[in-house]
Amino acid sequence: MDLGIRGKKAIVCASSRGLGKGCAIALAEAGCELFLNGRDAGALSRTATEIRQRFGVTVTEIAGDVSDPEVQKALLAACPSPDILVNNNGGPPYRDFRELDRAKILEGVTNNMVTPIELIKAVIDGMAERGFGRIINITSLSVYTPIPGLDLSSGARAGLTAFLAGVARTVANRNVTINNMLPGKLDTDRLRGPHEPGSVEDPVQGAARRARLSAEVPAGRLGTPEEFGQICAFLCSVHAGYMTGQNIPVDGGLYVSSF
Repeated sequence: MDLGIRGKKAIVCASSRGLGKGCAIALAEAGCELFLNGRDAGALSRTATEIRQRFGVTVTEIAGDVSDPEVQKALLAACPSPDILVNNNGGPPYRDFRELDRAKILEGVTNNMVTPIELIKAVIDGMAERGFGRIINITSLSVYTPIPGLDLSSGARAGLTAFLAGVARTVANRNVTINNMLPGKLDTDRLRGPHEPGSVEDPVQGAARRARLSAEVPAGRLGTPEEFGQICAFLCSVHAGYMTGQNIPVDGGLYVSSF
């Protein structure tokens, strides 16, 4: 399917690896010009090089923590008029809520609620004026299903969801959509648990880990960043203009609900 977004400019936050990288790859395959971001400059450079070589699209790298206002300024200076914004950021680690002090709580809310709102504020009016905009927020299945130990992540992302539900309806008539993708168990570094960056997982241990984590997933497997990215790209396409303010679980059927 031609997604109709060839030549569109896309900012993809936290896209050096994992789900952000999966989205960047799918948008590059659709022909978008990319503006990628990541905290690890080396990993970001490797991802950008890979995408350029595979798809021949223009890729601009902006290294740093996207929650840092200076990094946001650099992103928006590089791409002042994006057609697509994919908000993504690392979530707080598993931690009993009793261990959270005020500083940690504010950091989690800043990373997973305030930062995407700031970026949306910066780009949404321009999208509306140009008559096209696609905003995707990568949140979490924990918005729907409580996960003990991820309370801060769940609360911040649920706050973002509620905040943007009304905003989405104010720009739908200008062909600007805002949707949220809720990943369940996808095979990323986060599911590996603590490990040294860049370390290679033992194949036997990796297979056992995936089997254990897949046991409750109706699809019988973990999802991949690549298929997650393809769903993101479709939501960014010209074909998805009548779909806004929605929460899309990408979870292999793990979240059980009839509605």
